[in-house]
Amino acid sequence: MIALVAGEVAVRRTDHVVVVCGGVGYKLAVSSETLRQTPAVGKSATLHTHLIVRDDALALYGFAAEAERDLFLLLIGVQGVGPKVALAVLSGGSPRELLAAVAAGDVARLQAVPGIGKRTAERIVVELREKVGAAAGDAPIVIARGDDPRLLARDGLVGLGFSPAEAEQLLDGADGATPEDLIAVALKGARP
Repeated sequence: MIALVAGEVAVRRTDHVVVVCGGVGYKLAVSSETLRQTPAVGKSATLHTHLIVRDDALALYGFAAEAERDLFLLLIGVQGVGPKVALAVLSGGSPRELLAAVAAGDVARLQAVPGIGKRTAERIVVELREKVGAAAGDAPIVIARGDDPRLLARDGLVGLGFSPAEAEQLLDGADGATPEDLIAVALKGARP
């Protein structure tokens, strides 16, 4: 599974970006939210990913934040919602705003997304409302990711092809507040 792609942005289009990593260009389908946060061509970018394997294609989807990827995974788990529709929903706002809409049962907000009809919007709310839940007030409970940034960085390095022992060695002494920062430092140390 490809969990993270870090490299130079080679192409930015309305529905995808291409990130060059180690001489290979990865085409990632993205939402407009992620596209807005993706740097300009020639700049360095790190995107969380999800790979969908089909008989006729390998489709890689990119996300600026793990919360967006987590919401994408929840959405494609809803009956009748495929990856393209999920990306359209994610283009309708930040993950926090969308989760708040689901928690509040705001079907109209989801219906405003192109390609989402009333039945699909209702299905998304019904199937995801319990998973999202409602905390005090209308703030949604996002799936807890109490993971340590260092563990997430280790998992990201393993996803990039390093062995767990190599990942630990690369992260030894690395400084950074986020998994992305740690991975960037570790990858700089991995270069000959």
